[in-house]
Amino acid sequence: PRINEFWSQGIANTVWAFAKAGHASPDLFDEVGKVCVESSRIKDFKPQELSNTVWAYATLKHKSSPALLNEIASASLPRIHQFKSQGLANMVWAYATLNHHPTPTALLDKIAKVAAPRLDEFTSQGIANTVWAYATLKHPSQSLFSNIANVWTPRVHQFNSQGISNTVWAYATLKHH
Repeated sequence: PRINEFWSQGIANTVWAFAKAGHASPDLFDEVGKVCVESSRIKDFKPQELSNTVWAYATLKHKSSPALLNEIASASLPRIHQFKSQGLANMVWAYATLNHHPTPTALLDKIAKVAAPRLDEFTSQGIANTVWAYATLKHPSQSLFSNIANVWTPRVHQFNSQGISNTVWAYATLKHH
């Protein structure tokens, strides 16, 4: 592949499309990881490109690029406030799905801080995926979970059974009351 000739959007769209189609291409994903890390191209990615890329790796369970995952975390940290709610939810879901604790670890704290006051922008699935991710990574966030608890009751009817189960499991796992 000539990934080194792609712009950030082309890279993100390519891995997203492979993941959306459910087509694992380990060689392509390894090459994307290598090119993005060696060229420092990740710093040029827009927020949606960052979240779509890490989502694609998680969707296809491609775990052989931890350096790329850490580069995405580093590039996301200073711009996390620019992410849409779905991008925030997808990012933490992806790291949890890959069981990869992002470096810098401050990313999870920053996402929680940014997400907590914006929960009205999150879908019920986004909320469920977010709390599931924090519990899966064993990364408690008192303020995020407290804010979610406040919006949970009026919105519980919007959650499907899996979302309810995942949310309750997350609170129990992190012993949040």
